[in-house]
Amino acid sequence: MALEKGTIVAAALRLLNEVGLDGLTLRRLATELGVQAPALYWHFANKQALLDAMAAAMMSGHMSRPQLSDPAKWRQWVADFAHADREMLNAYRDGAKLAAGTRPSPELFTVVERMVTGLESAGFTVRDAMQGISAMSAYVAGFVLEEQADKARTSTGEEMPDIAALQAAYPRVMAGVTEMGGPQGDRSFDGGLQLILDGMELAAARSAGR
Repeated sequence: MALEKGTIVAAALRLLNEVGLDGLTLRRLATELGVQAPALYWHFANKQALLDAMAAAMMSGHMSRPQLSDPAKWRQWVADFAHADREMLNAYRDGAKLAAGTRPSPELFTVVERMVTGLESAGFTVRDAMQGISAMSAYVAGFVLEEQADKARTSTGEEMPDIAALQAAYPRVMAGVTEMGGPQGDRSFDGGLQLILDGMELAAARSAGR
């Protein structure tokens, strides 16, 4: 049976969860599929082309997200997208690294176009909408990158820092981390996200002369 692109990409995403981005090779993927490596080159010119297709497949989950129906609720709409984006990236080992290292896909452009259109209906200029979406996307990607790096360190048995010593040396920093709910916790994510949404709201008001 001839291999199809979708079959290869699905297998690559499964393998990604097993071996991580650094361990994912075309040779290893070919073995997983029970074919010779040259068979993959009929569909993907190189590993980067495969990674681009994997990132596009990840992003396709956003294609079904609803358009903004009530402009007054744009904050919740953007927040819901950010949470879904975080969940999507965390669904795959090294998901954030994969997404950050690939070319923008038609799927990504489609999702961003929908978001800009939705924010325009809420009174944003195109520029403010794009700035807000870019800031939110960079925040989510960076946050998940740290989350996944922390998981990787834990899984390799890396020695954990002495919390008591850190609290003694940096009491204000550690108090702030505790208030945030930890550097990678849900409360921390939501706190940073709300700051971005506040900034978007301020930018929209400034552009409108309010």
